[in-house]
Amino acid sequence: MSETFVEARSLDSDWLGWLKRELAPTHLREIRTAIMIGGAVLCVIISMTLQVPQLATSAYMVFFASKENKLLTKITGIGGIFVLTIGIGVTLLLYKFTFGHPELRIPGMAIALFLGMWLSRILVLGPIGFLLGFVIAVSQSVGEAAPSPEYLVRQLLWLWVALTYAITLTVVLNVLFLPDSQKAAAPRPKAKSLFVPDAFTNPAHVHFALKVTFAAMFCYIIYEAIDWTGIHTAFITCTFIALESTGATLYKGTLRFVGCVIGGALALFTIVFLMPHMETIASLVVVVAFGSAIAGWVATGSERISYAGLQIAFAFFYSVFQGYAPDTDLDNVRDRVVGILFGLVVTGLVFQYIWPERAADRIKNSKDVS
Repeated sequence: MSETFVEARSLDSDWLGWLKRELAPTHLREIRTAIMIGGAVLCVIISMTLQVPQLATSAYMVFFASKENKLLTKITGIGGIFVLTIGIGVTLLLYKFTFGHPELRIPGMAIALFLGMWLSRILVLGPIGFLLGFVIAVSQSVGEAAPSPEYLVRQLLWLWVALTYAITLTVVLNVLFLPDSQKAAAPRPKAKSLFVPDAFTNPAHVHFALKVTFAAMFCYIIYEAIDWTGIHTAFITCTFIALESTGATLYKGTLRFVGCVIGGALALFTIVFLMPHMETIASLVVVVAFGSAIAGWVATGSERISYAGLQIAFAFFYSVFQGYAPDTDLDNVRDRVVGILFGLVVTGLVFQYIWPERAADRIKNSKDVS
């Protein structure tokens, strides 16, 4: 994936013209953006009406699960729910041994994250392995803040509900309204193996998993040590921006930071100027639709900018949705952006100086294997 990501970067000095081309309207883009707006609005209505926790997570999953065609969306949705269910089940089982025992929980987090990042490199369906390790590691990372095991179990089960219904809703909307794609219908060659050709011979896969694990766990230990858990987005940033090559990782990190700054600015404007005057769910729906339109339009662009759109949605939803009632607390916005910046710096340094991996080397190795 990193080769594609690096090639996607524009070397055009006319960056304003490049940005204009990247944001140009197309019929498919308009439909996909409308689906994302509709999905986010429906999540707000459903979660607010039924008092389902984790509204921000539900709304964000609409963007995360929406892909460029129906087939990819269905595969992502079904696979995501399957892996999510396994991940929540495994983390609940682990909590039987790790709750109240950080000396066991923290190494367990590191092992789960390492295995997930390693599987993301050696499996043909790498995102499945990544998601499994990520769900377990993140679920274990919040255990220290839970007042009791019962509360923790209840919150994890609600998280499963919030994610599952949002993913299902996204798949249904895309199947109903997204046009059929001839490219998606074209027959694809069947994979001969679950693993990539150099899965167990290339040490770079292990090095990659170790680097991501080290960066994420370093951030976790730091923000726990200084008692600033609000910047927990640093842990998430280290795992989500990691790609095979250093250049691709840094570029993806830049998109994440830019997207989160834009999303945070939108959330800041909403909290300061709009929230004090919002009294009904109708006004909230209008604000969500506007923010989703901006995030969705960028997210449905090419690989050069699409990741920034996901981060606009991430920062906007996680800053605005702080409960079931309007909230004017600005600390959440500040903490999200600080955490992301911290994660970017740590990941950049780790990938730059520890086993640096270049896209050219990856291309050469893949040709040697083939």
